[in-house]
Amino acid sequence: MGDDRQRIAQRAAREVKDGMIVNLGIGIPSLVPDFLDPSIQVFFQAENGILGMGPTPASQADGNLSNAAGLPVTIVPGASYFDSALAFGMIRRGCIDVSILGALQVSVRGDLANWIVPGKRVPGVGGAMELAYGAKNLIALMTHCEKDGRPKILQQCSLPITAFHCVKKIITERAVFSIQDKEMILDEITPEFTMRDIQNYTEADFTISPHLQPTTS
Repeated sequence: MGDDRQRIAQRAAREVKDGMIVNLGIGIPSLVPDFLDPSIQVFFQAENGILGMGPTPASQADGNLSNAAGLPVTIVPGASYFDSALAFGMIRRGCIDVSILGALQVSVRGDLANWIVPGKRVPGVGGAMELAYGAKNLIALMTHCEKDGRPKILQQCSLPITAFHCVKKIITERAVFSIQDKEMILDEITPEFTMRDIQNYTEADFTISPHLQPTTS
């Protein structure tokens, strides 16, 4: 599972381009800065009021500096701090170029379920609803299946929906899908998996891109 998380984050880092303002969700998305090309200059934004987060601290961490999940972070030159009201104002005004969020389920139409599993204790929806509609681009990161093998990419989400028709791309340890006009397209397959593997463990209907390629880090 740890290797899968690292692989997903490493592939997601390729979606981050020079000059972007990027918001990262908790979980797998928080690993993305560790895989950025050093030549890429971006500003990572967090709902608790930081613009300019850097990689995870290698050793000694500043106890007063954390991301929205409370995990320690570093900052890059030019970083700034502000209150949560301004942080959410940036999101709602469309200032975030791309938001990379963890997901529990994604539907064929790009519906996102990532805030609750009924009957289980969770911290709440947080800023995911604002990010789902406010960010210019939304990428969902998740393992392809549940621990028991059930697919997470579905025709229709069975868990409560965070936002409808918002996900533009899904990245798992097995494949990369894009969603265009509520149609799901398979763009990449991780080399050790076959097309049959993807079909067997993806409930949602999808088409195969004419430019299908292997996923690379």
